[in-house]
This record gives sequence, structure tokens and C-alpha cells, in this order.
Amino acid sequence: MKLFRSSLIFALLSSTVSAAPVLLTNIQGYGFDEKGGLARFSQLAFDDQSGKVLARGHQLSGFAQAKTLDGQGKTLLPGLIDGHGHLLGLGQNLNQVDLRTSQSEADAVAAVAAFAKTQPQAQWVIGRGWNQVLWPERQFPGNTLLDEAISDKPVWLTRVDGHAGWANSKALALAGISKETLDPPGGEIIRDAKGNPTGVLIDNAMLLLEKQIPASTEAERQAALQAAFNHLLSLGITSVHDAGIDAATLQSYQQLKNAKQMPLRIYAMLSATDPELKNWLKAGPLLDPSDQLVVRSVKIYGDGALGSRGAALIKPYSDKPEQKGLFVTQPDQLTAVMKLSLDAGFQTNVHAIGDLTNRLVLDRFEQLATDEQRLQGRHRVEHAQIVAPKDIPRFAKLHILPAMQPTHATSDKNMAQDRLGVARLRGAYAWKSFVDQGSRIVGGSDFPVELANPFFGIHAAVTRQDQQNQPVGGWLPEQRLPLTQALKAFTVDAAYGAFQDQQMGSLLPGQWADFIVVDRDLYQIPAEQLWQVQVQQSWVAGQKKYQTTMLTP
Repeated sequence: MKLFRSSLIFALLSSTVSAAPVLLTNIQGYGFDEKGGLARFSQLAFDDQSGKVLARGHQLSGFAQAKTLDGQGKTLLPGLIDGHGHLLGLGQNLNQVDLRTSQSEADAVAAVAAFAKTQPQAQWVIGRGWNQVLWPERQFPGNTLLDEAISDKPVWLTRVDGHAGWANSKALALAGISKETLDPPGGEIIRDAKGNPTGVLIDNAMLLLEKQIPASTEAERQAALQAAFNHLLSLGITSVHDAGIDAATLQSYQQLKNAKQMPLRIYAMLSATDPELKNWLKAGPLLDPSDQLVVRSVKIYGDGALGSRGAALIKPYSDKPEQKGLFVTQPDQLTAVMKLSLDAGFQTNVHAIGDLTNRLVLDRFEQLATDEQRLQGRHRVEHAQIVAPKDIPRFAKLHILPAMQPTHATSDKNMAQDRLGVARLRGAYAWKSFVDQGSRIVGGSDFPVELANPFFGIHAAVTRQDQQNQPVGGWLPEQRLPLTQALKAFTVDAAYGAFQDQQMGSLLPGQWADFIVVDRDLYQIPAEQLWQVQVQQSWVAGQKKYQTTMLTP
């Protein structure tokens, strides 16, 4: 089957179109063999019409008529796969105020005010990325400073993890949130000593306000998705597992695919909160021989996040003993929607960050599915961030895949011990423990919660350090991964988590010719430099989709 061509033209892009196979020579190529072992090669042959790899090796024969490209000794890797991201959110964030680098509440407010002046026609001021843990006071912000800066239009600023939001009084009033408003199940309205809302809403309480924000138009959604596509290809990401889409986003994807404007691959998870879920499940999986848009899984939301103390814990938070976290989906409803998804034959992927939620999810997988169904279903726990040590072996026993994001550990290291204490860290961000028992980790970033750059994740997995090489020796260094294992998490193992390991992730003959060219050899540089790797070209199905440098004929 001939793979369709993308009609989208990028600023730095010129597509390769020819009838003959392409032979890429003089490369430092890395892929994987049939058993998952690292494979090296200096030549790669592919058909740019079928989009498939034809051969790889060191002295390939039978390609005398092929178009030859000199790789100039550059390093070539399989196209990287982000196993957990949010494309629409990423695209929207690229056009909103980014508070990721704010140094304090006042600094964040100043950034919001400056951004608002550039958007005078906007009905709402929208932003994301604040993290009170990184501010000197380490306390949630309030609406006092925000009201002083902007009082004439509503402001809504989502925390970096997406599990809390910060509003001014105008936004709270539009949502009808007052002293008398009750906390919804699975949510919390942060209040001052007099019981008045401070402007911060946790998890399900965010919905009280977000339903007031005007919905995006189809044109706005597609523009945001295109911005996300461009950004991800520039980072070497050729496939994304979109972790929870609604009906409108699925429609946008289908329209973009039909218009041949989807330049990378999407493995989409249906959001369990969408009213159309039952109808989607009845219709069955949406498969695609070109592997461009596949929908065969459901994303279910278990609990909140650690930073906002929404992750549900077995024992109370060490730094706030009156709290144990929140269930975004109540346990009975969690059971019902997991059963619905499993019975429909869909892969079931459950967000679980706290150790209590991880245990409940594992219990339900054990109760609701047979061993054969679990093995065939490749069901996943999204994040598997804090797991009781005795529950880690259950992932392997139940054939449940941990879908984990390495940069969460290096981002959370400043507050995780405060939240959990020392003892619970033994099962936190425990990548090596999972790998050692044979679990295949689906690697990802959780963008836009974290930055999408996959080399940041590979660096974090290998070093357990931030980009300033801190802490010395790594944070919980016993959980460091070897480089090859980290690379597998973002290639063939991520593909396995989408039933696509026979189609992509290894650069074996017959697989899609999805690959990237980078500026340095990962295996020849110090581990602390892994985050600095730059992508020079991204190819999908034998077609060049992004470039900053040319290869010579």
C-alpha cells in the first residue's frame, strides 16, 4: 500500500521524491535486532515510495540503481516515540503565556500581565507552567497579586502538571465559585483562613471554572495541532501516544489525515471522560495500515499529581498529614469504566501516580481480566510514579506495562522526599526495578507538563540528574538505566506499548523508515551531555519531514 504524502510544507523542509530506492551511506547507525539487542550499521536502504526499510548493514549489495546519500558520518537513530503526551495542549501552550521559568508568584504575575498586553482582543488570559515548589515560599499562589495586575478579564493559569489551576477573582466570579461552593468529589477549592477561595483549584475543582472558557474552534484546534507537529518533528519525535483525546480532537485528527496534513504518527487514547466513550467502544478500534492514526485504547484518570498533593497515597502525605490525595475517578466508577473498556477489547491505560491508586488499578486488572487477556491487551499504567515496593512485581506478573516519564523524577526530586518521606522513595520513579524484572517501559515526557525533548528524558533516565548535573551521583542513583535501555524505552518498547513493535522502533527490514539524524553519537559522549543532542533531520516513512542540515548525494 502506497503511503500518502503530507501536503504540509515546513519552513526548512524539502521532501525527497523519487522512484528508485534510497541508499544512505557513511552513517553511524543504531537500531535493534529481533531480540531487542542493539544493532549497528553504516548503511541504510529504504524505499521512499512504500516508506519501508529494505536493508541495513555495512556493505549492502543490490542497490546499484539506488539514489545514494552521503550521511557525512552523522549518527542515525530510529525515530523517537513519545509514549505519553498531549498534542493539543502542547500546541495551545505554544500560543499561551509560559510560566515554567517563573521564579516567584510575583514573577509569574508580571509575566502574565506582560503577555496580556500583547493579547488585547483575547476574552481570557490563559497560561500554564507555574510550580510553587520552585518558588522561595513554596506555597500555592493566591488571587491578590493577580487581581491587582488584571481585574477586567478572567485569568486562568494551569499548574505545570495540569492538576491544579490558579484564577483571578474575575474568573472565579464567572464560574460562580464562592465561599459557599462545595468541593466536588475528587477536587479541592483552596481557601484562606476565613473560608474564601484563594484562586487555586485542584483536580476536579478545575472543571468548575474550565467549562466557562470558550471552546476552541475547529480551525484553532487544527492550527494548534500543526504547531505541535512542527515542534515535535524538530525534536526527533516521529510518533506520539496522545494520552486522552475528546471527540473534537479525534475529528481534527481525522480531517488532518484525510487532507494529508499529518506529518507524524498518532496513537490516540480515547478519554474516558468524554460523553461519546460508549459509542466509540461500540464502533470498535480505528486501525490504519499506514499507522498514521490508530485508536484502540482508552485513557482513564485515576488520581491527581504529587506536586499538588492530589496523588492518592496509602498513608498520609509526610508534609501534610491531614491529606492522602484525591481520586479523580472514584473507585466504583474506576472499576466500571475499566470493565467497560476491557470488555470492548480496547487497551486500557490508567493514570496512576500515588501508591494507593497504583494498587487499586493493579487489583482491578487482576479481577477484571484473565491472564491471557492481560497478556494480549498490553494494558498500561500511565506514570506508575509511586508504587509500593511489593506491588512492583505485580506489573510483571499481570503483564501490565509501566508507561513512565524520566524527566518527572528530575523535576520532582526537590519535593518528592518532602511529600513522601524517605521510606516511600524506594518505590518511586523506580525504572531500574521495573526493567530488572523484565517489564518493558513505555518512555515519554508527558508534554506539556514537561518539555517534549526526548533527549532530556534519555539523559534523566541514564544519569538521574538535572541539566546542571545535580545531584552529584544522581538522585536515587540505583534506579539509573543503561543508555541502550533508555533508548529502547523511547523506540521499540514504546512501539510495543502501542502494538506497533513489528512496524517501527527498530529499523529492521520491512519496518517503516522512520529515523532521525543527530549531531553527535550518543555512545561516544559523556552521559551528562545527552540532553544537549540536537536533531538535524527527521524522516517518516522514507520522507524527510524536518531538516536543519543537508545530506549530500
